[in-house]
Amino acid sequence: MVTVGNYCEAEGPVGPAWTQDGLSPCFFFTLVPSTRMALGTLALVLALPCRRRERPAGADSLSWGAGPRISPYVLQLLLATLQAALPLAGLAGRVGTARGAPLPSYLLLASVLESLAGACGLWLLVVERSQARQRLAMGIWIKFRHSPGLLLLWTVAFAAENLALVSWNSPQWWWARADLGQQVQFSLWVLRYVVSGGLFVLGLWAPGLRPQSYTLQVHEEDQDVERSQVRSAAQQSTWRDFGRKLRLLSGYLWPRGSPALQLVVLICLGLMGLERALNVLVPIFYRNIVNLLTEKAPWNSLAWTVTSYVFLKFLQGGGTGSTALTIVVTEWRTKFRRAMNTQENATRARAVDSLLNFETVKYYNAESYEVERYREAIIKYQGLEWKSSASLVLLNQTQNLVIGLGLLAGSLLCAYFVSEQKLQVGDYVLFGTYIIQLYMPLNWFGTYYRMIQTNFIDMENMFDLLKEETEVKDLPGAGPLRFQKGRIEFENVHFSYADGQETLQDVSFTVMPGQTLALVGPSGAGKSTILRLLFRFYDISSGCIRIDGQDISQVTQASLRSHIGVVPQDTVLFNDTIADNIRYGRVTAGNDEVEAAAQAAGIHDAIMAFPEGYRTQVGERGLKLSGGEKQRVAIARTILKAPDIILLDEATSALDTSNERAIQASLAKVCANRTTIVVAHRLSTVVNADQILVIKDGCIVERGRHEALLSRGGVYADMWQLQQQGQEETSEDTKPQTMER
Repeated sequence: MVTVGNYCEAEGPVGPAWTQDGLSPCFFFTLVPSTRMALGTLALVLALPCRRRERPAGADSLSWGAGPRISPYVLQLLLATLQAALPLAGLAGRVGTARGAPLPSYLLLASVLESLAGACGLWLLVVERSQARQRLAMGIWIKFRHSPGLLLLWTVAFAAENLALVSWNSPQWWWARADLGQQVQFSLWVLRYVVSGGLFVLGLWAPGLRPQSYTLQVHEEDQDVERSQVRSAAQQSTWRDFGRKLRLLSGYLWPRGSPALQLVVLICLGLMGLERALNVLVPIFYRNIVNLLTEKAPWNSLAWTVTSYVFLKFLQGGGTGSTALTIVVTEWRTKFRRAMNTQENATRARAVDSLLNFETVKYYNAESYEVERYREAIIKYQGLEWKSSASLVLLNQTQNLVIGLGLLAGSLLCAYFVSEQKLQVGDYVLFGTYIIQLYMPLNWFGTYYRMIQTNFIDMENMFDLLKEETEVKDLPGAGPLRFQKGRIEFENVHFSYADGQETLQDVSFTVMPGQTLALVGPSGAGKSTILRLLFRFYDISSGCIRIDGQDISQVTQASLRSHIGVVPQDTVLFNDTIADNIRYGRVTAGNDEVEAAAQAAGIHDAIMAFPEGYRTQVGERGLKLSGGEKQRVAIARTILKAPDIILLDEATSALDTSNERAIQASLAKVCANRTTIVVAHRLSTVVNADQILVIKDGCIVERGRHEALLSRGGVYADMWQLQQQGQEETSEDTKPQTMER
């Protein structure tokens, strides 16, 4: 039978906390279990089972096959169960070794509270795991993390076991192991320490669920397969594969084949060791100076010791507070920093340009050429970086020299006055203390000045960009475009990209609402420029452009462009999913609207043939899609935007005949009952246009419908005849040839 005595018995009272070279057991085992139980209760109330990042399953969803990592999770469960059971085992051990003596009430309370806290941790662990598995089953990608409450609970438990060590010398604790009871409690403490420490470490690691590799097939006919092993970087320790990483870097840390660089490395390592040794010697020499001053040593010995001390301080470094010097040297080294930044921009531009145009590089077998050019850019950058770093070292050392000379003069003068009994030894110590306090503000002032100067240099490109004037601005008080029917008017429009050479000269035409206007002519005539001016990428030199009688320069650009949709010749896609690329036409559109736009553009069936459907990643600049597929994505974007005016900039010139006809049918649906302007390369695609303008050298040389222009026998008729002859020659070349006998 267990007999319960007073709350603290002989080990009390609860206060004071520190008695007999250690914490009071009654105080300790009242505070810690109560705190753990409060944290456990708080964790349950907050009900934050797991902290994770999650997103819907799709192209990035994982195939979870083998389930949890069995060993770590089972170990967590085992340790959490032991943590809940050990307090009761400790209480049983106390009862067994007490031999009928009454137990303090705080032991019973502590055992119950610690067991309940351990049970809370065990329950939270099980619930977290269960919810994580459920979310994986629903196809939600998660990064598994323990809840903050559970981590805090395990941390406090481990900290409490370590805190007990401060009572190592107290006879009231079990460290002495003087009797059987103390030996049992010590053994249980060791077990609790291992359990709480294991839970703490495993809690930080948070063993998650094991992802398996997935396969993404974009073009099934080409077997364009992308395999990747998806790993959560947050679940991996930075020390993972440390040996392999070290072996990989060792070849770069040690410059093989260059004795000069190897010598530099050894010298640097030696200087680092010397600097550590100086940190030990400087206080010793300072002590020697004080002793010599106290013993009234001769001046020669004193002066030598002071000089040695200041010299060691100089070698120790750290003096960067010489301000009328920081400014001068910092201004001098500005040119090195500026040149380094310029070369860094050039180096990055070279790398990005080579990577974006990797196909061209491979077409002409120019990998080695590009590598060599990048190597030359890197070498130039390294040279300028070395000059910048060397000038910074020079700045620091000249500052250190000035400070060292000042410290030497002041120390010798102060030591001399002490030797002449004009000052006391404490005055020398006071001088050393004050000089440090004076240097520290100057040190930070010089550092801040250098940092500000460096940051201003680094931001020069940004400042240049901010100084650039916006070419196209909304006028003050400009209102939105009040769209009515979509009548477009160009009246005596002149425009030039550069002074002295006009791209468009006195261009005038009108497009009635719902009509289609075609712009044809040779390359460089100014056809695409007309579209850019209507979209207001540029402002015209003179003349006027109107929509429904409103000058577009008098309305806001956002309202103007919201009514215009463009299908360009070269469709550039983002490295994102097909759905998001289509949704770019109207970013607030839902999935149903995206699919409806894709169906109208005739690409829905092709998308659904992909394994990931609308979640298929299109790759850099859409390289995983064919030319026709990219054009249809652009059409779907425009359909989703639902504009009132359509601009087609040679949207089918780069496609074959079959794809061109299919996309023309899709474009016809888009342009129905909308004002449309088409820039065409193939005249056969605009024969049904309501009006055709022939542009040459920035001027309109002919206008009319297809039949009228042919009958006129002018520029359009010549272009038509040349294209027809080219098509006939192509068809003749593709006919099968008969073998002569």
